[in-house]
Amino acid sequence: MARPRAFDEKTVLEAAAAQFRVHGYADTSTEQLCEAAGLRRSSLYNAFTSKDELFVQALEHYADTMCGHQAAILTDTSLTGAERIKKLIGAIVDEERVARSEGHAAGCMGVHALMNPDLRARDERIARILDRDLRKRLDLLEDAIRAGRIDGSVPEGTDAAEGALLVNTLIAGLRVTAQSGVTPEALHRIALDGIRSLLA
Repeated sequence: MARPRAFDEKTVLEAAAAQFRVHGYADTSTEQLCEAAGLRRSSLYNAFTSKDELFVQALEHYADTMCGHQAAILTDTSLTGAERIKKLIGAIVDEERVARSEGHAAGCMGVHALMNPDLRARDERIARILDRDLRKRLDLLEDAIRAGRIDGSVPEGTDAAEGALLVNTLIAGLRVTAQSGVTPEALHRIALDGIRSLLA
């Protein structure tokens, strides 16, 4: 009879995602993963079989978690469409502010994975997770922009699909730019300037 695991899988996936999102796949060592998860190498690999498998599961957990956080903001009907987008950007910048206080940028597993095409080619599950995550986030952004057109906070002629791509591109850019040490305050100003065309 197999012994039950002596750890919580969700906690391990969150710990692994926290390493992968900052360092990326290639620069995250097994030692880092074990230390972050509080597990021995044998326990980690008994549960997840390989670093690759842990990455896939951590990426899926990370994508679902982040999309859930963003959905809570972008579907908040107490806010105008434009306020939802501004609040989302504020939440991203707040993550960077907290990470900066800890001596690093927040990073993003999705951005790291997208910038490493070999990962997508090596495992079709990674491509599927990234594509699904992108579609969900763009759908949420498009809906917020349409809501803004209705409530008057976004110009009537704004194309929802292009606007969503603009916001998504700005957020990815914030993640990368934060890695170079740009302050959260500057990131926030840059992002708000970038979405100015979306606002009424």
